[in-house]
Amino acid sequence: MPARSLTLTVLPGRYAICRMEAGVAIPSWATAGPLFSVTRTGEEISILCPEGLVPPEIRHAGEWRALKFEGPFEFSEVGILASVATPLAGAGVSLFAVSTFDTDYVLVKEAMLERAAEALAAAGHHVRR
Repeated sequence: MPARSLTLTVLPGRYAICRMEAGVAIPSWATAGPLFSVTRTGEEISILCPEGLVPPEIRHAGEWRALKFEGPFEFSEVGILASVATPLAGAGVSLFAVSTFDTDYVLVKEAMLERAAEALAAAGHHVRR
């Protein structure tokens, strides 16, 4: 059992993770959904957004489902993300993580959602759909 049992909520819809060149402007479609994240580095721009918003010419990986950690969590709390990432790794489920000021989100491939929910439940967490 984890030190703290977490509740995660599966958000509706499918998401995509996109890659764009570092120097381009952030497109308006990237920020149009209810959940999006844009990260710019010197090498690239990564965009997480609803899959249906991504133009076909944009390099992306689709069919991701988002699980929201029901927070908020204090920055001093240790191991929140690890308590979810570890059982997912043990079940062979890869993830993409995004954090906000108050909480975290993990995205798993839609085909692995049931396996992810089972692994999280076995680890003592609750998954709401």
